[in-house]
Amino acid sequence: MCYSAQIWADYRRYKRAYGTEIDIATFAELFWSRLENPRIVIPRGLEATFEHPTNEAERSIWEAIELHRTRTSATIEQDLFKQRKRLADAERSLLTKHTKKATEDVRIAGDKIARGLSRLEEMRRTELTPNDSRIYPGNYAPVMVMENGRRVVKPMRYQCRPAGKPAIYDTKYPGTYNARRNNLTGFWRGQFGVTHGLMVVDVFYENVSTPDGNVVLEFRPRSGEPMLIACLWSKWTAPAEPDLLSFAAITSDPPPEVAAAGHDRCIVQIRPENVDRWLRAGGNDAELLAILDDPAPTYYEHRLAA
Repeated sequence: MCYSAQIWADYRRYKRAYGTEIDIATFAELFWSRLENPRIVIPRGLEATFEHPTNEAERSIWEAIELHRTRTSATIEQDLFKQRKRLADAERSLLTKHTKKATEDVRIAGDKIARGLSRLEEMRRTELTPNDSRIYPGNYAPVMVMENGRRVVKPMRYQCRPAGKPAIYDTKYPGTYNARRNNLTGFWRGQFGVTHGLMVVDVFYENVSTPDGNVVLEFRPRSGEPMLIACLWSKWTAPAEPDLLSFAAITSDPPPEVAAAGHDRCIVQIRPENVDRWLRAGGNDAELLAILDDPAPTYYEHRLAA
């Protein structure tokens, strides 16, 4: 399972490298929707793409980002005020009588104050780090698709909710951020051969069990080349509900070096020469499966994640 990945967050990189266009209207809709839906999680690296807008659409997106940051900061500040009062009240109480409640209030309020201050500091940080482009299940990421014969980048949630399924699917099948190679013509029949995408990844992360417990390993190509990861996606619609674009990364048996590191699955890279054929989807299952079974040749180096 690929539970986390460091992605290409800046859509302009897609344009330079792969000649894509951007579905700017869908990006704008996503960022404005986040103001009313706290479940929408967008990595900071994707926000940074719009920090210096060059047109009206990008300015609208940056306005939504700034408004979200202002509201989030205000919420944190309000909670800090409440926790500081709780802490002060508990400390005064302890001066006269030692109680379990007051002791717990001091501990809990102190922890919440520390977390709140850390969140504010993080929000005020101006320099980007690699982790700002790291996604987890439920986060949004740019995905390259084929639309009217053109390569287009759209923002999608990294956990696929297939069209026609109830929203409860997200909790009933929490692992649908990955699509197993051997389930493509079964569970994923509605997407395989119908709606294909690509996510560009620099690094991916896996949980691995060891005699000393679980560790997180970071995998990256020895060549340093970006990885074109095969994905399936879906547009989910329902009455009185906002549309949802979501995707899953395809996984298959691991190459020897990933297996030796202790993991039994690996995301599948598409060879650059197969990009358009994969994105067009449609046609013969055997031909599409052959693309997955002949991935880009890569040796993955690994280390403990920081």
